[in-house]
Parts: sequence; structure tokens; C-alpha cells
Amino acid sequence: MNDTDNPFLQQEGLPKFKSVEPQFLKPAVDGLLSKMQDDLERLEKTLTETSEVKYDQVLPEVERIQFALNYAWGIARHLNGVKNSDELRAVYEECQPEIVKAMSKFSQSKPLYDALEKIDKAWEGKPVESFEDSQRRRAVENSLRGMKLGGVGLEGEAKERFNEIKQRLAQLSTTFSNNVLDETKIFSLTVDDPTVMEGVPESAKAMWAAAHASSVNAEDNEAPAVADPEKGPWRITLDMPSYLAVQSHLKDRSIREQVYMAYVTRASEKNEDKNNVPLIYEILSLRAEMANLLGYKNFAEKSLASKMAPSVEAVRDLTNLIASKALPAAEKEIDELTLLAKDKGGEQYVELDKLESWDVTFWKERLKESKFELTEEQTRPYFALPAVLDGMFALIKRLFNIDIKAADGEAEIWHSDVRFFKLYDADSGKQVAACFLDPYSRPENKRGGAWMAECIGKSAATGRDIPVAYLTCNGSPPVGDKPSLMTFREVETLFHETGHGLQHMLTKATVGDVAGINGIEWDAVELPSQFMENWCYDRPTVYGFAKHWQSGEPMPEEMFEKLKEQKTFAVGMMECRQLLFGQLDMELHNNYDAAKGKSGEGESVFDVHRRMASRYTPYSMPLQKDRFLCAFSHIFAGGYAAGYYSYKWAEVMSADAFSAFEDVGLDNEDEVQMVGMKFRDTVLSFGGGKDPGAVFESFRGRGPTPDALLRHNGLL
Repeated sequence: MNDTDNPFLQQEGLPKFKSVEPQFLKPAVDGLLSKMQDDLERLEKTLTETSEVKYDQVLPEVERIQFALNYAWGIARHLNGVKNSDELRAVYEECQPEIVKAMSKFSQSKPLYDALEKIDKAWEGKPVESFEDSQRRRAVENSLRGMKLGGVGLEGEAKERFNEIKQRLAQLSTTFSNNVLDETKIFSLTVDDPTVMEGVPESAKAMWAAAHASSVNAEDNEAPAVADPEKGPWRITLDMPSYLAVQSHLKDRSIREQVYMAYVTRASEKNEDKNNVPLIYEILSLRAEMANLLGYKNFAEKSLASKMAPSVEAVRDLTNLIASKALPAAEKEIDELTLLAKDKGGEQYVELDKLESWDVTFWKERLKESKFELTEEQTRPYFALPAVLDGMFALIKRLFNIDIKAADGEAEIWHSDVRFFKLYDADSGKQVAACFLDPYSRPENKRGGAWMAECIGKSAATGRDIPVAYLTCNGSPPVGDKPSLMTFREVETLFHETGHGLQHMLTKATVGDVAGINGIEWDAVELPSQFMENWCYDRPTVYGFAKHWQSGEPMPEEMFEKLKEQKTFAVGMMECRQLLFGQLDMELHNNYDAAKGKSGEGESVFDVHRRMASRYTPYSMPLQKDRFLCAFSHIFAGGYAAGYYSYKWAEVMSADAFSAFEDVGLDNEDEVQMVGMKFRDTVLSFGGGKDPGAVFESFRGRGPTPDALLRHNGLL
């Protein structure tokens, strides 16, 4: 195959997903790595020989040098998450070490660092004259800090060891993620007895029946199986829509327990081939060693060096402030659930001192139904995905003056579920961005969760003016002739990921390193995503999409009011759960000795989980067999190591930002539009081109306070 025929190297526009195959990746990567290395060496020679280095000679040139590899590897990384296969895994894992090695040469380039330091010093004392000036300064500051954290100051054995650690951590992260995916998709439980399905919503039965038929038909049986939601069989799996339906609606405690235990023991000691326990200890040990090599006491200190939060103590202080309000509420909530179970659950609950872990979600749903006389099944018909998209796009037009139009067929896609959209400025009619949406769960080859990722970033240096985003969810798929009928939480998740996407797509920054979400401190990056979730409780927004999928009738007013009331239902438990995750993550990366934990001389990581739970969720302690950490991909296979607290840190800002709209009155359309445009012109436009604290102040006129967050959650 000629280079021009390799789809990974066809980079003029959008990725060529129709022709992308795993076997094309390594030839593309090999050639791009070679060229990138030559280009870096030429740049280093030029910088060394130049006495007065200018900004345009450095970071824009680095962007251009790295672009082709980033484009090709970005496609591979995306497909590894949404279209995983043994073939792709193998070549991905073969290429990854060379990618890590090549990028380390940039972060550890002394000529590059020296040039950036000269530029930074030349700017000292000079005022920032424009947004372009601000972008450049932030890009240089971020690069200098990133290079220090990337080992540019290390020499000899320390540098060699640092690079070994980087390689190993990249490998461990990929293996960890693959193990979770494999362990999620390997489990299934077939139910034949219709009595087990009593009280289960139609949507769940249809989903499980369809899963069974699909599984049978995948075995090439001569007589194709037909899904029968009423008679079964039903196939239960561990992908999120299926797992949540079991925990929420299946009366049979033994099945709930079986599925719960399968879920919280994924990728653990029960399957040595997919066991993440030794990976966790190695990851934690290597991160601590890496931090020590750079002069930090622990990995948490290293992580916070590039974030808004000034210290581990500051993170703990915010956590404990929220916990002081949330924990008493959570304990009342769990008592209420227990009383309901004892009253309505029959003999099996009467003697229980406390609900088991697989009981809590079930009885939380029953309590919610009794309090609000509203079930998830009643709301689903009003949340058909096509209508939800139309309503969300109408909100984006209302707030940000952006038109979003379907452009299916104008871009190649990796699965028939995927949609493609283009974004236009409503005043000028000019296209400003585009996005792919992959909305449904596919447990056979798509990892769980929801995320936004960059397909193409905005950059003057590389001539890319139309940023493109990947929006990925794992929502309920269509069943039969029904469209995807979403849970309300799935609606919120879609709004959340779209918020991330808007910050990527509506950026005015043109310096690639700080355009969109690039260059934004990690604990500020959740601001626009969590901000968008608030609009799921705004009447004009909800009535823009909450129409019955068959009749077109709007959601009854009483139902919408109950939805709003439900916002703070069980909020204490939800808050405490997030606080636990954040502090568990921080404890493991701050005070924990992984070597002693692994050897048995000290606490195991699971002991730490229980110790932190005794502080933040004492009403619901993890079981001895609980291995939640073995699937905690956020911190072991994602970007949230010593950073999971970022959700709460950013939520303080997102709640405060939304309160700006409340201040002018959510029914005051002219004022809402004005505040919306201000949000677009600041938070969504500046990207990483300004300090996030300054960006927030430019929108709000002051720094953030936690008052709005506590008020929105009913904890004041």
C-alpha cells in the first residue's frame, strides 16, 4: 500500500473511518515517527543556532511537527474505545511504546526548553495586550511546566528510569482498561422464568430479550431467534443500562446480589488473566517513584502542580465542607430506605439491621416512586433521543446563538449508530465546528462511561479552523421499532458531554495548545459540562423535547414538577459517594505506601477504600469482597489520578455560573440570552488561553463560592 492509500495518512479533512483497519496503523505510525524525529532534530539545531528566538519559531512549529502523528494516533485511540478488537489492541499496544518514547523527546528537549525559557523571560514585566498575547503566554507557561513535569531537568540514570516509568505506566493503563472491558462483556445471566420479571419495566425486559436474541443469532443458528419481552428468555449483562435496570427493578434479591457482586469484582483476583490488583499496586508505586524523581513528596503534589487547587489540604477542606452538609442528609436517607424495605419488602427484610449493597438502589427507586408517584418507565416515552437532541440544540441556539444541523452522510462513521452534526454561527451563517455523536451502549466492543474527545482541534499553526469533537455515551439503544427512550440520567449525561464539546467547538483560541479544552487546568474542565446539566430542569428547555414519542403530546405539567422535585432526592448519598471517590483517589496518591500494601506489611488498597468509606459513607461500607478499585478507570486508566476531586471543584464553579442566569430570572428571555452570550464569549471562547480563575471572573464578575452548589442540592 502506498502512503497516499493509507487511511491513517489521509488527513486533509475528517477521518476515513470506512477504510480504517488495524493493519494500516503500524505502517502509518512508523513513517510518521521517523519524519517527526527528523523534524524535531532540525528544529533543535535551528533553536541552538539562533541567538534571539521568537515565539513563532517554537510552539507553532512544534504543533506542525506533531500534527500528523497526533491525527493518526487520535483515530486509533478513539477506535480503541468505541470499536475495540483483538487486532486493534495488538497493534495499538505494539505502537504505544514508540509513541510515548517519541513524545518524551519533545518534553525532555533541552534546546526547546531553553528557547521557551528565553521567550518567557523576554515577556517578563510586559503587559498582556490582547487575547492572542494571553494565549501565547499561557501556552509557553504550560509548556515549561509540562516539560518540568515531563523530566526535562533529569539527567543520566534518573532520566533513564523516568522514561522507563512513563513507558510502563502507558502500558499498564491500556491493560487496565482492556481488562475492565473484557470482564464487563464476558458476564451474562440468562433468565427463563417469567415470574422473575414481575414488576420490571417494559423497556428493561425488551432490552434483555433483545440481548438474548442477539446473542443466539450471533452463533449462526439456522432458525433466527426472535426477542420476546414478555415470555423471554432475557439476557442480563454488566453494561450500564442493563446493570442499573437489574439493581433498580428486579425484585429477586439473589439475582441482584449475583449481578452486583459480578460488577464490583470485575477485573479482580477471581480471574488471574484479567486481574487488575497487581496493576493497581504497580501503577501507584511507579507514580510515587516518578513524583520523587521530580522532587515531589508524592504523586498528589505532582498532580496539583498543574491544577487550580493549591494543595491537598485545600481539596480536603472543600470536601469536608460539603460532607458536613451531605453526610447527615445521607444517613437520614438510608434510614428512610431501610424503614420502607422493612415495611413493604416482606419477611426477608424484617430482620435486617441494614440494607445490603444490592438492596439500596432497588429501594431507592421504590422510595422515589412512592414519594413522587413517578417511575422511570413513565418518563422514558417523553425522552426519545431524536426529540432530546432537537430540544438540546434549541437550547444551544437560545443561549449561544449557534445553529446545529444534522449532516449525516457528509462524514464517514465507524458504526451505523453514529450521527454527524455541523455547528453554525446563527448571525453570520458561517460553520464554526462539527461533532460526531455515538449515543448507545455496545458492550461487545465499546468501553463503558461517557466522554468527549478531540477529533480535530482548532489551530492557526496547522491551518485547522473548524474544530471537531467526538461525543460518546452509553445510553439505552433502540429496541424494535422504538427509538432510544432515555432515562432522565441519560438525558443529563448527554447534556454533560455536550457541554465539554461546546468548549472544544466554540473556542476563539487559535493557539492549538490552549484552544478548546487544551491547556485548561483539570479541575476547571468540568465547568461547562456540569453547567449544561442544570438546564435539564429548566422548563422551556425540557418542554423543547419532552414530547411523547408516539402521540407527540407534551409531558404533563405534574410530571415535570415531580422531575424537578426529584433533583434533590437522595442527594446526600450521591454527594457522599462522589466525595468518597475523590478522597480515596487523593489518599492513594498522597499518604499511601503501595509497596507495603502489596507485601502485606501495610494496608491493602481495599483497606484504604474501607477506611475512607468509614469517613464519607459510613452508612454503606464496602463488602470485604468489593473490588471497585479494579474497575476505577478514571484514576488508573484515565486522566483523573489525584484529580477525581475535580468534579466537585468544578461543580462549585458550574453551579455559581448557572446562578448568574437565576439572578436575572430564568423566565426573562432577553436577559437569559444576554448572559448566555456572555458565557459563550468567556467560558466557551477563551479555552485554556486565560487562567480559569480569570475566565470565571470575566463571566461572573467575582470568584466562585460554594453557596449555589449547596443551595441547588438542597443542603443549605
